[in-house]
Amino acid sequence: MKDIVYDIPTVTQTARRHTLAVLVDNEFGVLARVIGLFSGRGYNIESLTVAEVEHDKLRSRITIVTSGTEQVIEQIKKLLEKMVPVYKVHDLTVEGPHVERELGLIKVAGEGTERVEALRVADIFRARVVDSTIASFVFEITGESAKIDAFIELMLPLGLVEICRTGVAAMSRGEEGI
Repeated sequence: MKDIVYDIPTVTQTARRHTLAVLVDNEFGVLARVIGLFSGRGYNIESLTVAEVEHDKLRSRITIVTSGTEQVIEQIKKLLEKMVPVYKVHDLTVEGPHVERELGLIKVAGEGTERVEALRVADIFRARVVDSTIASFVFEITGESAKIDAFIELMLPLGLVEICRTGVAAMSRGEEGI
């Protein structure tokens, strides 16, 4: 008896990076609930920033960078929109052009030529020295995440000691606001 083999076409979706801007009430527990939504379903948060943006209305803006298939991202957006303290959810990645920036503080310790090379690389990347000792530098660098990643990669062999990053801040271009 022959085995029957069915040729079923499969649709594979690739995960894509998305930046979500979420306007929420600035109240106790909201951030924990948003994070719980992600962790409870096994979704990863690559970057997270939160700040009060409307003091008079007590509202904060949460910027979340995550990756997933279109189906997963749509599910995340729908679940966020159902949360009571959420006013708006914007997927900046699909809504149009937007600006993303991140700040990094990078500590590098080295001597001699490594110190000189670290300063040269920092100059190329327009990173500023915000602290300097005989043995180390702390550089401040702003820009897209990929720029900061590249800077860190070049600092590794030059004595990279510590990294601190703010996470992505993002805003849509044009005259409309969130």
